[in-house]
Amino acid sequence: MFFKISLAGDLGSGKSTVGKILGERFGAEIVSIGRLQRKMASDLGMDTCDFNRYQESHPEFDKILDGKLAEYEKKEGNYIFDSRLAWHFVPSSFAVYLKCDREEAARRIIGAKRDDESYEDEKQALERLFLRRASEKERYLDFYGVDITDMNNYDLVIDTTDRSPETVAEEIVKGWKNHYKI
Repeated sequence: MFFKISLAGDLGSGKSTVGKILGERFGAEIVSIGRLQRKMASDLGMDTCDFNRYQESHPEFDKILDGKLAEYEKKEGNYIFDSRLAWHFVPSSFAVYLKCDREEAARRIIGAKRDDESYEDEKQALERLFLRRASEKERYLDFYGVDITDMNNYDLVIDTTDRSPETVAEEIVKGWKNHYKI
């Protein structure tokens, strides 16, 4: 059996960090749509929030990203998908949603010091995260009829606010094993 897990969730919930831990543990390739999206934004001279709004009227970018994901449904191997919609495009994956308190998420994102995401303070980070999330939710609902905030879409939901990434990774492995009766 292959280890295919899709990590969706709130911005700043730890998807990338937990994905890296799982990838190392299972020798899985990490497929990060966020990383690809940030590169596209950078190539267009935009930050991620502006690029999300741009995508609302330019669905071709979502189609490119989503097409890449859909190809993995037929691929054999161990994969960790760091993506809002991987569970939809790779339905054979174990779908995990990571939740996080907004203030904690803002602190984490500021602390990550990403080159393509900078904020003056926590308040601005909170506002921009809210805008990004609203844009994504609307876009995916319009394009695919999918509500990414409906927790029924996921096999496992974990609140990461007060948990270490290692603990979250262990909870995912346990959930995956229980789901597949391993």
